Amino acid sequence: MCGFTGWIDWTDDLTKQSNILEKMTGTLANRGPDASGTWISPHCALGHRRLSVIDPANGAQPMIRTSDDDMYVLVYNGELYNALELKKELEGRGRRFTTTCDTEVLLVAYMEWGPSCVEKFNGIFAFALWDSKEQHLFMARDRLGVKPFFFAKQLGRLVFGSEPKALLAHPAIKPEVGPEGLAEIFIVGPARTPGVGIYRDLAELLPGQCAIYSRSGLNIRAYWKLESKPHTENVQETAKTVGELLKDTVERQLISDVPLCTLLSGGLDSSALTSLAVNYYNETGQGVVHTFSVDYVDNDKHFKAHAFQPNADAPWIERMTTHLGTIHHSMVFDTPDLVASLREAMLARDLPGMADVDSSLLLFCREIKKEATVAISGEAADEIFGGYPWFHREDALNAGTFPWSLAAGMRADLLSQDVAAWIRPLEYIGDRYSDAIAEVPHLDGEDAAARKMRQMSYLNITRFMPTLLDRKDRMSMAVGLEVRVPYCDHRLVEYVYNIPWEVKTAGDREKGILRLALEGVLPHDVLYRKKSPYPKTHNPNYLNAVRKQLLEVINEGSSPLLSLINVKKIRELAESEAASTNLPWFGQLMSGPQLFAYLLQVDMWLREYKVVIR
Repeated sequence: MCGFTGWIDWTDDLTKQSNILEKMTGTLANRGPDASGTWISPHCALGHRRLSVIDPANGAQPMIRTSDDDMYVLVYNGELYNALELKKELEGRGRRFTTTCDTEVLLVAYMEWGPSCVEKFNGIFAFALWDSKEQHLFMARDRLGVKPFFFAKQLGRLVFGSEPKALLAHPAIKPEVGPEGLAEIFIVGPARTPGVGIYRDLAELLPGQCAIYSRSGLNIRAYWKLESKPHTENVQETAKTVGELLKDTVERQLISDVPLCTLLSGGLDSSALTSLAVNYYNETGQGVVHTFSVDYVDNDKHFKAHAFQPNADAPWIERMTTHLGTIHHSMVFDTPDLVASLREAMLARDLPGMADVDSSLLLFCREIKKEATVAISGEAADEIFGGYPWFHREDALNAGTFPWSLAAGMRADLLSQDVAAWIRPLEYIGDRYSDAIAEVPHLDGEDAAARKMRQMSYLNITRFMPTLLDRKDRMSMAVGLEVRVPYCDHRLVEYVYNIPWEVKTAGDREKGILRLALEGVLPHDVLYRKKSPYPKTHNPNYLNAVRKQLLEVINEGSSPLLSLINVKKIRELAESEAASTNLPWFGQLMSGPQLFAYLLQVDMWLREYKVVIR
């Protein structure tokens, strides 16, 4: 994985601005700790930071190839999991290669097929490619949006990069936030509406989109989107197909020239990936798989089961590592670590995020990086297969809003009157929900129940899943760790999206069809374990620490946060027993302690980035 940035300017000579390009590229050093490169021409500047995974010696970027008098220059972040097949096809068409890296495959694929090349890719990617013949920049993002692509379009100029920080390093891009950005932070966040970059000038290339920027302007098109199709296979046939797709996906994603591991929580999703990886390593003689898990000091003392987190992970992790014979590494963090890393997690996102859920992942990835460069993770299974509690609760299904964000009224009440009147938070989130529902591709003849579940699946894949993918990308790449997410293989997503709900829940269980597909792969008790989300700290010391810090911010009186919030209500909440409630205000994990930590991150963000609100 890597980070890239650059800009196109039709009115200026960019060869005189290499210092700006170096500065922008430097902001992404953590994404690519192994190498740095830049390329600059009168109207195009490209910068790249590299994390070497395949062919470390020969995959330097920006990668340049020529054909006759034409030049093609690529900066790329990602992995192509069908690179070997594409390379063979391209060689059959007369193309020649000088490396074994997928970067060259992507570049040569564009030279052969032009913009339609993206339709042939299986992988996670974002890239920008300068075509000197056409005098345009071609850009694309993978189908599920695993890899990020931000851009800012101005008069005669397009600035772009893997993270907002790279764009903000350009003098033309200012850290300004308007009513839309504030509404995103305070009523949608830590999610983001697809395409919205929070900062006033920033936008985001959507998952499954590609774009061309030329002198005639910016032309964006969708090359992939979810489609609704009839599902004709029975339960057993469906389970067999799911199992085959998942096995093929995992095996493709185990290819690496650097140390690789899996993240293991002892739950269904991560245990399945780890088991498939162990089986493949055994078959191919690649040795023992390393697994990693995360926990917190004294969590065993303070954990209390509830609807959103029914059981602890530790016994199940031990069950799986013993069963599979992996070399296991258990990482344990304490409250002071989580609090201290809130700022670093915010800097990794360039925005307030999922509080300690982010910071713990950042700490976790940093420890993994000491042993491995690539990790396999179980993100997206719940969105795709319908594992979250809100798929199975009538109140969430019929809430008329995003089911992971049912506390919008409470959140709106925490805003100052002036800000609430300006951004109209409840109206804003209502509009965003209506936009999402209007996009759902329904199937002719669906009854009301099937229609409702298709809506729920679509919302989770296109609105909730990006939040977790953003989190995983920023926290892992902040320490130079590549994380692969097999459940985001577009073939698997396309297939499972169209499985009828009664088949998805085969056996009257959440993710029943996935469990059926994994019969014989996992021990029965692990296979039918009740879902439990990513572990968070339950130590009351964490609540006390973030509550104390937030009250200090309020009492100190100079924070830019104070003009945005209802200070009286937040103070009352911080001092009340309700602060420790297990009722989430976002997702499954973010309750009272995370609300205070989120507001702390908003304060840090406003100060650190010198955000101008107007």
